[in-house]
Amino acid sequence: MQFYRQSLDNCFTRKQLIDGGLTQAIRSAASEFSCEYCLIQENTLAEIVFHVEHIIAVKHGGKDESENLALACDRCNFHKGPNLAGIDPVSGQMSALFDPRSDVWPQHFEM
Repeated sequence: MQFYRQSLDNCFTRKQLIDGGLTQAIRSAASEFSCEYCLIQENTLAEIVFHVEHIIAVKHGGKDESENLALACDRCNFHKGPNLAGIDPVSGQMSALFDPRSDVWPQHFEM
């Protein structure tokens, strides 16, 4: 049981905090304070929490730099997680996830 508890403690203490000034810059740069993945605006629903998240996760070599940080709603952030790609449900092929710094939204998503 002690090993399990130690693992949980390590899990919770590894979260890195992003500098407050950088966080504010990312929030201000986001178009109309919108999620950079789904484009929902921050003031749409009170229960949606917005995060400044890493586009490329720290575990994959991502840095705490503005080019690698995006404003994301909690749903997009948790769904994406640390992933860089996923399996397309239609084709079954590996597909890169949307990168708000290099991809164009209407070209990446079909409506």
